[in-house]
Amino acid sequence: MRTPKLPTFFLAAAAALLLGSGQSAEARMICTIVADAATSEILTEEGDCQTRVTPASTFKIALAVMGFDAGVLKSTSAPTWEWKEGDPDWGGAAWRRPTDPAAWMKHSVVWYSQRITPVIGAAELSRYSKAFGYGNADFTGDPGKNNGLERAWISSSLKISPREQVAFLTRLLNGKLSVTEQAVANTRAIVEEADVGGGWRLWGKTGGAFPRKANGEFDRAQGWGWFVGWAEQKNRRLVFARLIQGEREPGLSPGRLAKAQLLKEWPKRAAQLAR
Repeated sequence: MRTPKLPTFFLAAAAALLLGSGQSAEARMICTIVADAATSEILTEEGDCQTRVTPASTFKIALAVMGFDAGVLKSTSAPTWEWKEGDPDWGGAAWRRPTDPAAWMKHSVVWYSQRITPVIGAAELSRYSKAFGYGNADFTGDPGKNNGLERAWISSSLKISPREQVAFLTRLLNGKLSVTEQAVANTRAIVEEADVGGGWRLWGKTGGAFPRKANGEFDRAQGWGWFVGWAEQKNRRLVFARLIQGEREPGLSPGRLAKAQLLKEWPKRAAQLAR
């Protein structure tokens, strides 16, 4: 299936996000929120966790659930789709390789998302999102551009708050999304695991995107960085969301910085929450 080519200005901005990447001393934490998956109790909430912003690539978790439930995605290894000329490739060589659901999630491949969304359709994407409590469930895209299936989740119409991210993930883990058990199992299987020590196993997804200035251009100095997911230790499971915004540093995209920050903090945070 052929997908529309992304505008040049978006490709340039996105490439700059990945290659220039990271956050500087100017970067600020917008929100850190942690909840108990078993009770939905919010254990810690720092900053503004209620304002909605673009989900960026964290939307891949929700899209995976939709894709598996709708039958667009068959398993963690199928379908395998080929990169085609005109598809986004600013993510590097990994984006130009044949890609299956596991590789899509691992390498955050934009064009693979763009193969899934047209098959599901905007109306069904919105229906799923409303049922999931996933932000504003708006897949209209940029005003007047009819590009919702291409990029509603990338600095466009779809928006979600950190609180809503945590609530969605809690429902996912507790089987409360009104989708098939296999859709949930396959989604959980492709979310990347990280080693945090202290007996904790952690799974999560990064996301990064630029807000727009009043003139419509991307504000490259104020990139959002997300890291959302869950962590388990013995029979305890916590759900988290970290959102940052600000200048970039060499070597890390905003999302990767948000991840690095939270992974570094996690053992101490988790120990404090256990008290």
